[in-house]
Amino acid sequence: MQDIRTISVVSNGYSSDENHHTPNILKIGQMSHTKRKRTCTGWKVEASDIARNTFNPIRSIVDGMKLSPNPAKEMIALSIGDPTVFGNLSVPEEAEVALIKALKQRKYNGYGPSTGYEQARAAVAEYSSTSKSNVNAKDVILTSGCSGALDLCITCLANPGQNILIPRPGFSIYKTLAESIGVHARHYNLQPEKSWEVDLPHLESLIDDDTAAIIVNSPSNPCGSVYSKEHLLDILKIADRNKVPIIADEIYEHFVFSGSEYHPMASLTDSVPILSVSGLTKRFLVPGWRLGWIVINDRNNIFQDEVRHGLQCLSQKILGPNTLIQAAIPDILKNTPRSFYSDTLEFIESNAKLCHETISKIPGLKPVMPQGAMYMMIGIDMAHFPEYLNDVQFTEALVSEQSVFCLPAKCFEYPNYFRVVLTVPQAKLVEACQRITEFCSTHYRTDSEIPDCRYIRNEAYDESWIE
Repeated sequence: MQDIRTISVVSNGYSSDENHHTPNILKIGQMSHTKRKRTCTGWKVEASDIARNTFNPIRSIVDGMKLSPNPAKEMIALSIGDPTVFGNLSVPEEAEVALIKALKQRKYNGYGPSTGYEQARAAVAEYSSTSKSNVNAKDVILTSGCSGALDLCITCLANPGQNILIPRPGFSIYKTLAESIGVHARHYNLQPEKSWEVDLPHLESLIDDDTAAIIVNSPSNPCGSVYSKEHLLDILKIADRNKVPIIADEIYEHFVFSGSEYHPMASLTDSVPILSVSGLTKRFLVPGWRLGWIVINDRNNIFQDEVRHGLQCLSQKILGPNTLIQAAIPDILKNTPRSFYSDTLEFIESNAKLCHETISKIPGLKPVMPQGAMYMMIGIDMAHFPEYLNDVQFTEALVSEQSVFCLPAKCFEYPNYFRVVLTVPQAKLVEACQRITEFCSTHYRTDSEIPDCRYIRNEAYDESWIE
C-alpha cells in the first residue's frame, strides 16, 4: 500500500494517485496523526519576529532621555517635525473647501480601490509629471501618508537578508521599516561641509549583489539640504552603473529656499527606474490627513513584470488611504494658490536665516544653513563642553536649564549634532536662540580650560571641520 505521506500535490487540488481522486484536504487530514501534538501547560503568546524587530530610534532615544524642564521658563519644543503644532501655519483654505465638498457629496464614505480612486491618481500624476517624466493614473498608488508609501516600496523591492542604502544622517523610518522585515539598512555618509551632499565613493562602496534599492532624500529631513542637478546626476550614474533602483523620498518637493532649485530625480534620467514618494503632509501642512503616494517612473518597463504587480498586491493590505481626502485631492492640487506656497516658504526661510545668524555667533556650535525643508542641523564641538559626553546629554541639560528641546542627532545616526525645527512662531524662535546662547555661554570652555582627555575623538566620524 502506498504511503500516504509520499503522494504529491498537483495544481487541481487532487492527489496524483490515479486510483484515488480524493481532494488533498482529506489526505492531509489522514496525515494529521503524524504531527506533534500541542502541549498546553499554560498561556504563552509571543510577539512575532516582525514586531520584535520593529524599532523606532527617535521614540526610544527620546523616551529614555531625562527631560525635566525648568519650571520658571515656558517649554519651547524645537524637536517636533509637525508644522501644525504651534498653530501659526494654517491649512490652505482651498483644501478645507475641497474636503467639505467631498464630505457633503456623500459619495466617498465606502471602500475605494486599494490603489486609490482613479480621478485622485490622475490628479497626482498631472501634479507630478514633468516634461521629461510624464506619468498617468496607472503609475500612481495612493497610500496612508508618505511613510506608508515608503513601507510599500521597501517591502516590494527587498527580501529578508538583502540590503537597502540609506543616508546618514537620515530619517529614522527608513531603518525602522527595513529592519522590521529582515532587510539590512546600510548607511551612506552625507558631508556637512558640502551642505550635506552624498559621499559618492562611500555610497558606491556599499553596493553589492544583495543591494535592493538606494533611498535618496532631497529636500532632506533632518538636514534641509537640496541637491543640485549635477549632484543628483552623479547619484543616478552610480545607480545606473550598478543597476540598482532608487526610492526618491520627495515629501518636501518644491519646498526650497531662494537660490536653490528642486529637481525631481525622475526628470533627470532615462534609464534608472525610480519609485518617487511624496504626499500632502508637508507642502500642504496637513500631516494628520495621512495622504501619500508612490509614482512609478519606469521608462524602460524594468518594473513592469514584478514591481508594479507587487505594489498593487501590497496596497491591498489596507485598501487604500482615507477616501474623503482622496476625493478632495483633485481640487486641492488644482486650486491651492501659489501664494500659499510662497508665503509658507518665506516664513520658514526667514526663520532659517535668523536661527543660522544667531547660532553662528555661539562658540562651540556650528549650524549648517539649510536650503529647504523645515530643519537645520547644528554641530556641537563636544570638546568645548566637557560636562557632557554626547549630544543626548547636551540636549537633556538644555531642557533642564532653559526649557528648550532640540532633537539630538543620535536619532539620525549622527552624533554630536542636534536638529531644530524652523516652523515655530518667530518670537518663540528668537527666545529659544537667546536661551541656547545663554546655555552655551555658561558651559563653554576655552582650550586652556579643557582637560586633555576631552580631545580624544571618535574616529568613526570626522568632526575636524567644526571650528
